[in-house]
Order: sequence, then C-alpha cells, then structure tokens
Amino acid sequence: MSSFSEKHTITALVEDRPGVLNRISSMFRRRGYNISSLAVGQSETSGLSRMTFVVQGDAKTVEMVAKNLNKLVEVIKVLDISDENAVSRELALIRVNSDVSNRGEIMQIVDIFRAKIVDVSKDTLMVEVTGDEDKVDSLVDLLATFGVHEVMRTGTVAMSRGVSFESLSGSEN
Repeated sequence: MSSFSEKHTITALVEDRPGVLNRISSMFRRRGYNISSLAVGQSETSGLSRMTFVVQGDAKTVEMVAKNLNKLVEVIKVLDISDENAVSRELALIRVNSDVSNRGEIMQIVDIFRAKIVDVSKDTLMVEVTGDEDKVDSLVDLLATFGVHEVMRTGTVAMSRGVSFESLSGSEN
C-alpha cells in the first residue's frame, strides 16, 4: 500500500460559533486537501466543539493539514491521533430491499454485526450499525446482495484511549 493512500485521523477543538466549519472547509479546499470523513459536535465545554477529520495522504500532508488548521483563529487545539491507541466509531443507517422471503436472512446478518433494525416497511428494512469503518463497509457490502436503496453515514468520530484531549501533547494556538 502506498503512503499516499494512508488514512489519518485528526481531531480539533474549535470555537462553537457560526462560520467556523466554513472557514475550516475553505482552508481544506484552498490547499487541495481532501476530507474522507468529517464529524462535528459539541464538546464537554460550553462554546467549544470537537471535530474529527479523516484525511488521506502521507505524513508530510497530514503535518501540513495540522499546521494550516492551527493558523485559524477559531482552532484551539489540533491532534493527529493516527498513531495513538484510539477508539474510532461511525454510525450508519442502511435502507435495504426486504420482503417476506428474505427478511429472516437479513435479520441474521444484522444480528451477526450487532446492528439493529430501526424501521420496517412492506418492501424495505432500515438497519442501524455502529463500528469502525471496515465493519460498516462490510455490512453494506453484504446487504448489497439484497439491494441497498440508501446509505447515510455520520463519518468517523475518534478519541484517544485513557487520556483526555487536553493532556495529550499537541499544538495550541
């Protein structure tokens, strides 16, 4: 596998105010960086949000992404947790063709993946799955044989194990 195709996970603590996401995505666009996954949500601190980016590239590209993020006034802290002992998860909703003849088989696959059925209609099932990117991809691939109508993914969220974000070494503005 070439170093360009490596996926790296970057987390950032940012100000929670209008326009911050736009400024950050504009920085990525201007610099020609591609975001494979982006998840944003409020943090435990009022007025601050956490962002998780998954980007592809070599170590130099990821270092430049972090440096450029740190230049933005609204960014408080940036960490590359790609090499950290971290937990990462993604949530996906998958709408798959289903009728009486195949519903049992789909339910068995869903159980194997520790996913759950969250909606049932006459012709489809909606499945919720949480896990790493490979788990979500594998379930989508298996369900594709029945006909997948729609997939909605949250993007990866990640956190280093055992230590808080603030105690990790990293760049600060």
